[in-house]
Amino acid sequence: MNTLADRVIHAGHPLPAGARYLGPHTSRRPIGITVVLRRMGQQPVPAAWPHPPRWPRGEFGAHCGADPADIERLRHYAGLHGLTETGCEPHRRVLHLRGSVDALQRAFGVQLGRYRLPGLRRYVVGCEHAPALPADIAPSVLAVLGLDRRPVAKPHFRKALATPSQTYTPPQVGQLYNFPANTDGSGQCVALIELGGGFDQSDLTTYFTALGITTPPTVTAVSVAGGKNSPGDDADAEVMLDIEMVGALAPGTAIAVYFAPNTDQGFYEAISQAAHDTQNKPSVISISWGGPEDSWSASSLAAMQSALEDAAALGVSMTVAAGDSGSSDGESDGQPHVDFPASSPYSLACGGTTLTTSASAITSEVVWNETAGNEGATGGGVSVDYALPAWQQGSNVPKAPNGYVGRGVPDVAGDADPLTGYQVRVDGQDEVIGGTSAVAPLWAALLARCNQSLGRAVGDVHAALYQIGETAFHDITQGNNGTYAAGQGWDACTGLGSPDGQMLLTALAAQNPPAAGASPPGTG
Repeated sequence: MNTLADRVIHAGHPLPAGARYLGPHTSRRPIGITVVLRRMGQQPVPAAWPHPPRWPRGEFGAHCGADPADIERLRHYAGLHGLTETGCEPHRRVLHLRGSVDALQRAFGVQLGRYRLPGLRRYVVGCEHAPALPADIAPSVLAVLGLDRRPVAKPHFRKALATPSQTYTPPQVGQLYNFPANTDGSGQCVALIELGGGFDQSDLTTYFTALGITTPPTVTAVSVAGGKNSPGDDADAEVMLDIEMVGALAPGTAIAVYFAPNTDQGFYEAISQAAHDTQNKPSVISISWGGPEDSWSASSLAAMQSALEDAAALGVSMTVAAGDSGSSDGESDGQPHVDFPASSPYSLACGGTTLTTSASAITSEVVWNETAGNEGATGGGVSVDYALPAWQQGSNVPKAPNGYVGRGVPDVAGDADPLTGYQVRVDGQDEVIGGTSAVAPLWAALLARCNQSLGRAVGDVHAALYQIGETAFHDITQGNNGTYAAGQGWDACTGLGSPDGQMLLTALAAQNPPAAGASPPGTG
């Protein structure tokens, strides 16, 4: 039996400021974990755009799944420590194990404890030290998820504290942003990742009927890792905002809502399962949750990044909210931070603007920054975990404060100021909500409509957007999010800007006309 000294330690999950240790976790209830394995074979995402999927979902695992030898080594090790296998999905590179607290502590060299975290009413289970595995097994494992059950993300929506100056329905903003005509997202599925909350179908019916949408989208709840559609808490605002934005802007789409626990295990499983879902087959995944990069463990980041890479390789676009707390991303150390998963180079990071109109035309659009009134500000900045991608080389992305040449956030933007927010319905009440949480589903709906018109999924569209540049965007040149100021071209507040949907579709079609007889998107 290996001792801890013989093991390789995976990077741990940093404890937040103010966390208080309450004592060891002594529950007799077994715990289920997800072990994420390394990928066999070549990296699955081609460097150049367009890059249609190399393999359909059903064949992906044979090329880019887990190595059977890695699985067998881990199975043997789990058996020696009394852990039970509850599932194995080699195409997603996951092995699900279950065991007692004592068995898991011995197998992974951890001590599970109970922690009181600021803002939470109940204690959570966490690990002060990271999991460790024997040297012959550790290289094959990206992450052991589920031992630490602390929340990893928060929803990026904002309700106005003051009376909004101007409000919009989602279709009104779609018209202002010139969403392409004769499209409604038909034939597409948009996946929404939710780490809490729920929706009530009667609310959706009331909302879409009031907008004059006679055939509303079908909305399906998908349970992930024990998560479920559970309306009745504050996160309902996030869930309803996401569904209503996509459904109102692309009513022809099918919407699949993946409900998962707010843990690194739940977040990873939701993205991975959505990307590989052979039943719903989403062509776009929208994520309105996240947390500062430095609040994640390196192993959790690696696991999440592998799921996002899978999605890109399968031709799925990822739209992700950039955060609502300005350039600090809510941290109190006085330094700028970016939000993850928005900071992943596989995420289309969505920043926020303040949108002012008159007579159905945009009269002003500036960086969303209402921090003086505690109304939030768009996230944005430079990653310290991900290097500057090739498609951002010409965008004059500044270096991170530590000198790192990192990926710039966000990529694109849209109306997010709660004072110029969206009219939505939540738990039987009509409300106005903003935040970059609204921008991710807005862009998801736009990409779904582009997919429909093009007859193919645009997938990881970064390279195309940066090549297209200003012709398909409203360049935002005024305002700041704290550390960073807007300017001509890309900036770390609003990225390339807000969309001109028709111009974007035209440019995408010119870059890569569909082949004759091409299969419609989402069928792989």
